Amino acid sequence: MTILAPILEAFFTDRLMTQRQASPHTVAAYRDTFTLLLGYTFQHTGKHPAQLDLSDLDAPLIGAFLQHLETDRKNSVTTRNARLAAIHSLFRYAALRAPEHAALIARVLAIPSKRHHRPLVCFLTRDEIEALLAAPDQTHWTNRRDHALLLVLTQTGLRVSELTGLTIQDVHLGTGAHVYCRGKGRKDRATPLTSQTVAVLRSWLTERGGHGADPLFPTRRGGPLSRDAVERLLAKHTTTAAKHCPSLGAKRVSPHVLRHSAAMALLQTGVDITVIALWLGHESPTSTRAYLHADMAMKERALARTTPPGTSPGRYNAPDTLLAFLNDL
Repeated sequence: MTILAPILEAFFTDRLMTQRQASPHTVAAYRDTFTLLLGYTFQHTGKHPAQLDLSDLDAPLIGAFLQHLETDRKNSVTTRNARLAAIHSLFRYAALRAPEHAALIARVLAIPSKRHHRPLVCFLTRDEIEALLAAPDQTHWTNRRDHALLLVLTQTGLRVSELTGLTIQDVHLGTGAHVYCRGKGRKDRATPLTSQTVAVLRSWLTERGGHGADPLFPTRRGGPLSRDAVERLLAKHTTTAAKHCPSLGAKRVSPHVLRHSAAMALLQTGVDITVIALWLGHESPTSTRAYLHADMAMKERALARTTPPGTSPGRYNAPDTLLAFLNDL
């Protein structure tokens, strides 16, 4: 066994799981990155992963691997940058374990992230959300579950991993009704629920039964829903809703789009972006500013307050005779 194998194993068991207490989602993402990298390296060097040395993963090979992701696997720049971030994390850890490779490690760490175009945030309008929530035929158990799930998702803006991780004991329907979750970065937060969501969840919990640690939205066998299962049920109900709301057919609706929709609903009612950042569990309000760019109605209201070039600003007219009297004093 060469030096790469023990470093890579320790990176997962020591750095990610023990020191950083990374979430299962993060561990899986890093695992997939290095599975792809080791497979690519085997194809180009003929060395099996257990035979590789750290020197085999030099900057030219890493650069070629990143290009392979974009050209051959058709990955987006965002995915390419996420894979590079995982590689950088490994090499920063390797710098402490293999200082004799400091020059090679420095060259890999110098590979920059790729700049890319940031599209406007996609979100659903109120009519589209209502059509989506009305899509599940609630004569079936799974559709009643799906209706409650979609309502929670569109109202709270939880990440899909946070949603599938909810248990019965995470829901509090008394005074100050809310759902509790542990989100990205191991941050705990509580998200309030509307009276409509409370009523639907109360009915669902009565039907669902179970104990406190059981998943809130289970499969038929009682286990938690997977990310893929949530995406499939959302795609199914979106197709149904698009028959009554054609604009849905032009949008690629994902669980994250419903998260965006919850944020836009808050923004359009005048909620400050710092509050929205806390609501969504963002590290910084900077991440929330993307919603300001996406809200065309807010921009149009701002435009309506301006005076077009070449025109005189309007004069204030008091709306009441008493106010007019006071204004003339």
